Amino acid sequence: MAAPIDTLVTVFGGSGFVGRHVVRALAKREYRIRVAVRRPELAGHLQPLGRVGQINIVQANLRHPASVKAAMRDASIVVNLVGILTESGAQTFDAVQARGAGAVAQAAAEIGARMVQFSAIGANADSESAYARAKAAGEQAVLAAVPSATILRPSIVFGPEDQFTNRFANLARMAPVMPVFGATTKMQPVYVGDVAQAAADAVDGKTRPGATYELGGPEVLTMSEIIDIILATIERKRMTLPVPTAIAKLQSYFLQFAPGDFKLTPDQVAMLGVDNVVSEAAKVAGLTLDGLGIAADSLEAIAPQYLWRFRATGQFAHNGMN
Repeated sequence: MAAPIDTLVTVFGGSGFVGRHVVRALAKREYRIRVAVRRPELAGHLQPLGRVGQINIVQANLRHPASVKAAMRDASIVVNLVGILTESGAQTFDAVQARGAGAVAQAAAEIGARMVQFSAIGANADSESAYARAKAAGEQAVLAAVPSATILRPSIVFGPEDQFTNRFANLARMAPVMPVFGATTKMQPVYVGDVAQAAADAVDGKTRPGATYELGGPEVLTMSEIIDIILATIERKRMTLPVPTAIAKLQSYFLQFAPGDFKLTPDQVAMLGVDNVVSEAAKVAGLTLDGLGIAADSLEAIAPQYLWRFRATGQFAHNGMN
């Protein structure tokens, strides 16, 4: 394999939450990086993550195969991070996470590039969730075109720019009561920095060809326990109210039209009804962060580094719970 400095990696979706950390990890390992995004003018924040000229941003849309092929020209390795949490217009789960992933894989196969595909724990062709079904279809399309591809399935990813811990911390700042959907559902929150390191290892060729890795943090927590950790971190006392699934489904039909952090879709309720943890099979096979030699960071260790801004007393003053 060529030295990193002589290797071009195309990263689709590199401007998002996970993407920026993957780009930074690859830049630290001296790869040349081409970041393919729908809106290049909104990806300027990536430039300082590498040396001058190391990171190049281009336009591409997974729904337009010609742009995908152009973004992949001369690349040796392709990383596809593109995913959406809710559908909007032409940006449907199937178009982006199934057919879009297939388009990237087909283009990679044509030029003989290695591929790393981001999916999610819970990807399942038989799932009640359209998101999970599309993720599973994307995996199948990728492996059909590039059998040697590495699939990375993270659990819930947290970090400074996430739409998970920040969302609930912001809600706690505004609401006296915290409704908890999927209160008993088990999750294995994984730090975005650890996920990015796993992606960089896959680009390095340290993962097994054609294998699916499940990435989870050091702790399995229920949704209620995660909310408790967030509340303790931001030092706010709030009553938590577990919401039964039937009521959550009913509320989601109205909340799917709500703005910002109040939004909740029926598909998200479906996902919250299924545990999101690393399987025993993945552990036994060594297809985990631990198997890659990555010591995962916990939510309690990392969250205070960025959730402090939601404390009533700020970063340094600690006057008890509010």
